[in-house]
Amino acid sequence: MATPQERPGRTARVRATPEPGARPEAPKRRRSAPRAPATPAVQAVQAAQATTPPATAADTETGPSAAAAAALAAEPPQVLADYYRQMVLVRVFEQRAAEMYTRAKIGGYCHLNLGEEATVVGLMAALERRDYLFTTYREHGYALCRGIDPGRVMAELFGKATGVSGGWGGSMHLFDAGARLLGGYGIVGGQIPPATGAALAIAYRSDPGEDAEAVMCLMGDGTTNIGAFHESLNLAAIWSLPIVYVVVNNGLGMGTTVQAASGEPELSRRGASYRIPGVRVDGDDVIAVRDAARQALHSARAERQPVLVEAVSSRLRGHSVVDPARYRSAEDTERARRLDPVPTLRSHLIQAGVVDLAAVTAIEAEVEDVVAAAVAFADESPPPAVADLFAHAYATPVPNTPHRLPADAVVVSEP
Repeated sequence: MATPQERPGRTARVRATPEPGARPEAPKRRRSAPRAPATPAVQAVQAAQATTPPATAADTETGPSAAAAAALAAEPPQVLADYYRQMVLVRVFEQRAAEMYTRAKIGGYCHLNLGEEATVVGLMAALERRDYLFTTYREHGYALCRGIDPGRVMAELFGKATGVSGGWGGSMHLFDAGARLLGGYGIVGGQIPPATGAALAIAYRSDPGEDAEAVMCLMGDGTTNIGAFHESLNLAAIWSLPIVYVVVNNGLGMGTTVQAASGEPELSRRGASYRIPGVRVDGDDVIAVRDAARQALHSARAERQPVLVEAVSSRLRGHSVVDPARYRSAEDTERARRLDPVPTLRSHLIQAGVVDLAAVTAIEAEVEDVVAAAVAFADESPPPAVADLFAHAYATPVPNTPHRLPADAVVVSEP
C-alpha cells in the first residue's frame, strides 16, 4: 500500500526472480519427493508480476494503488482490523521498550521493529502454528505476533525471571518452544544453519504435503553476504528442504547501504546460484507480505521447494536504540517517515470504510493499556535467582560442570 517507487528497485506488490532455466531432478533421498523443474507454487509466484499493475508516485498522497485497494476490498474487515491492531501493538511496544531502555530498565543491546510492522505482521499471518521460526536479534514484534504474552516479552527485556527465556536471554535472545520461536540470535547469520538443520529434521521425519511443517528463517540484508547464508541455501537446494528464507531489507546493514555492500542489491536474486526462486515484495504492504509468504510456505511444505523472500521496508530508528543514525540523509529519513506503514494502513482502512475513526481510536487505546500492563508486569517481576545461574547451561546433566560463583572459596580447608 506504500509507494514502492519511493525506494529504488521496489515493486508494487510481488515480483518473482526469473529462474535460470529448468532445474534437473534432484537426487532422491529418504522421505523426499523429487524436485520438479518448475513447481506450481513457483509458477504462481512468477505469474504475480504479470497480474500486478505498477503503482504510481502519487499513491502516497492520494491513497492506495489500484492493486492495494483491491487487496483491501477482498479482505474480511475483521482480518484487516486485527492486522492493524497487531501493527499498533508492535509500534507501541517498541516505543515503550525504547523509553524503558533510556530509563535503564533494559540493559545490553536493544533493536526495534519500528517501521517494519507491516512486514512483521504479514509474515506471522502466513506462518502456521505448527511451523518453526528462527529470527535475528530484531525480534520483539515477531514474538508478539506469534501470540506470546506481551508481559513475558517485556519481562525478558527487563531481564526478569518471568520472561520468555527466564531473564537470561534479554532483548536479542527471545525463545519460546511452545510458540515454536527458536530464537533470537545475537550473531549475524547465526540462525541460518540451525534453521536449515530444523528443515532437514522435518524432511527426514515427515512427508511433504499441505499439512506438513515448514521453517521460516529471518535475516537482515547484510546477512546475505556471509558464508553461512550461501552454504545453507546450497544445502537447502541440494536436499530439497521445507524452508523459507526471508530477508528483511531495510536498505542498511547497520550503517552501510545495500548498494555499497552487495554486488547484487536485489537480494531476492541471491538464491539464483542455487536455483532457489526469489520473491521481492513491498514490506510496507501487510497483505502483499502475507500473500508472498503464504505462497512461499506452500512451496516449501507441499513441494519441498525452498524459497527466498525479500521484504523491502525502512526502519524509523537507528540500528539499535543507542544509534543516532547520523549516516542517513534528511531526505532518506523523511522518506521513511512518509512511508510509515502504521499511519498509512490506518488512513487506508478509514478511507475504504473498513473501520471508522472511533474504532481505530478504541484499538489504539486498548493496545496502550496492554503495553502499560506489560511494563508494569515486567517491573514488578523478580530477577532470576542466583542459585539458578547454571540451571540452563546444558539441556541434560553433564558431569563435573562448574558451579562456583565469584564469591565462593576456591579451596575449602579441612577442619
